[in-house]
Amino acid sequence: MISRSRRLIGPALMTLVMLIVLLGLGTWQVRRLAWKEAILAQIAHAEAAPPVPLPTDPSPFIKVAVTGRLLPTKAALFGAEVRDTHVGTELGALLIEPLQRDGGAPILIVRGWVPMKSAAPVATPDGVTTVTGYVHPGDTPGWFAAHDDISGRHFYTLDPPVIGAALGLDHVAPFVLIALGVPPPEGLPIPAEHLPRPPNNHLAYAITWYGLAAALVVIFIVWARKAMRT
Repeated sequence: MISRSRRLIGPALMTLVMLIVLLGLGTWQVRRLAWKEAILAQIAHAEAAPPVPLPTDPSPFIKVAVTGRLLPTKAALFGAEVRDTHVGTELGALLIEPLQRDGGAPILIVRGWVPMKSAAPVATPDGVTTVTGYVHPGDTPGWFAAHDDISGRHFYTLDPPVIGAALGLDHVAPFVLIALGVPPPEGLPIPAEHLPRPPNNHLAYAITWYGLAAALVVIFIVWARKAMRT
């Protein structure tokens, strides 16, 4: 007859393996939390610092300032986004305008959100202007990405070569610049207010994994006590 204590060996080993896995996942999330907080601190520091001149090969999401002439006749739209405005809920998109630089390839500037069905004027600076923003690397279309409307100049993937070619530009920078700032007096376009911040849910995940580990231990103890009595 198998003793009561021997009946606990199998479940105890299974519980131990599961406990190690849960604790490992929790610890991994704690390390990810420290890594993510360091990234967020770098972003906050970059956002508070003044923009730097655009380098030849800029790193993604660096805050820069670039000077040139905007080309509103070669404007395009990107994506689709619903926002609440003073006239109600409106469907809009991000306005893209190339910036022609002296001695450099044009840069596609994502100037900000504009409603698709609005007669409100879009402000475009005349002459030479300086745009402050952050560098966004070019994207490639995914399997489920919407198809670009080339003739309508409405795109759903930030692919600079494709967009540049559709706008009649032979060569553009391999990245886009997301403009930062406040809306102009005319109200449009509405630029980004800050650099992108990745979500930070690692603390919640760590608590979840550690909580499951604690619950597993409690369940095993309760079960083991009952098993020892029978």
